[in-house]
Amino acid sequence: MISVQGGASIAKHLFPVLGASGTASLRIGFATLILLAVFRTNLFKVTRQQWLYCLAYGTCLGAMNLVFYFAIKRIPLGLGVTLEFTGPLVLALLGSRKLLDLLWVLLAGIGIALIAPWQNNNVDLIGALLAIGAGALWAGYIVLGGKVSKVMEGGDAVGIGMLFATIFVLPIGIFSGDLAALNGELLLIGLAVALLTSAIPYTLEISALRQLPPKTFGILMSLHPAFAALSGLLFLEEYLSLTQWASISCVIAASVGATYFSRKA
Repeated sequence: MISVQGGASIAKHLFPVLGASGTASLRIGFATLILLAVFRTNLFKVTRQQWLYCLAYGTCLGAMNLVFYFAIKRIPLGLGVTLEFTGPLVLALLGSRKLLDLLWVLLAGIGIALIAPWQNNNVDLIGALLAIGAGALWAGYIVLGGKVSKVMEGGDAVGIGMLFATIFVLPIGIFSGDLAALNGELLLIGLAVALLTSAIPYTLEISALRQLPPKTFGILMSLHPAFAALSGLLFLEEYLSLTQWASISCVIAASVGATYFSRKA
């Protein structure tokens, strides 16, 4: 989580030059090359079933990153991650039949309500909706990641998944014209972003998904909004109001509560 949110702060500095789609293309493209090289994935030994799983996993992954970058281009990083996190949180609560889980749903709902631009509170509505859409894709990524991790090695799954993510995102970056401003310095920054936000965390996550069910994995991601808000404050000077900090706290509390009582059950 520290790696992802620190990398996201660096990526946001690229938006004025490369745009959201150009930054996403650079990040995912570099991460794909790194992962395929590190794990030495033999593409010719991948079965048809594994290709299909990776296609779904990678496309979802690419769309999630692209939509999220468009979201945080319009709203602060901490708020974007808080709204995005509703996807994993909903996934964590689906299928639960405990009455206490209604409390966590209520807390999360309060958190989202505090962010929502009911009275033009400087939160961009389109950015907020994009972040929620990215959350739905994040939930899909968790489910598909759990499935693909069961049929092939984690490193190979991430590498091939990222290959499909690149195939999905790169044409958007090229045809948008965002990559036209690329130079050597931006390539190096893009490499750092790829390592921090994709190569390192996705490898760790696919390993975690081999050990944890999707529900547990989803609710253990509860500190993402806090790390994102702190990262935005430290590296982007994105100051949040007390109401917005309260919103983030509600979402985190809902996730921590769900995690704690899930373990106690």
